[in-house]
Amino acid sequence: MLPYAFSAMTMKSVGKAALQMVKEVRQQLQENPGIITGDTLPNYERCVAISTVASLREMFLPGAMVILTPILVGIVFGPKAVAGLLPGILVSGVQMAISSSNTGGAWDNAKKYIEAGYLQVNGVVKRKGSDEHRAAVIGDTVGDPLKDTSGPSLNILIKLSAILSLVFGEFFAKLGFLVCALRENNSPQEC
Repeated sequence: MLPYAFSAMTMKSVGKAALQMVKEVRQQLQENPGIITGDTLPNYERCVAISTVASLREMFLPGAMVILTPILVGIVFGPKAVAGLLPGILVSGVQMAISSSNTGGAWDNAKKYIEAGYLQVNGVVKRKGSDEHRAAVIGDTVGDPLKDTSGPSLNILIKLSAILSLVFGEFFAKLGFLVCALRENNSPQEC
């Protein structure tokens, strides 16, 4: 479940950041109509600042989830639970990453295919402005964050979960609270 929740968070973060950017661009165009005619330059610094702040702020929760999940599972349930968590993250994360990258690329290519004039429906060439193109643009709007954000970031989820689990493995073996409480022989060496 972790890769799916992580992907959902990253997709939502991209949407929030994009909305902030759209609001900024609209505001700049209203405040300075010379931007449209090319007489004045837009305020690029504000756009870069929005992108930078949003990327750092919006990745805090997914990053915390990646770091804290193996640690909490290890502390509460012990190393065997972490050993079960990691294959789940690996298998579903790899599948999700491949699917995200391929799906996002397919939606992007579908839009380009229509824009190039290759799509024919009942002998009629469909181009920009057609219903098919509008649908492809919507698909590309979802596809870009999939192939550019969620897919590649799942690699970090997989690696960081595994590394943290290895680094804290001995600690989990000594401190698994629930595991120690359920054992019959609660000697400190075994907990």
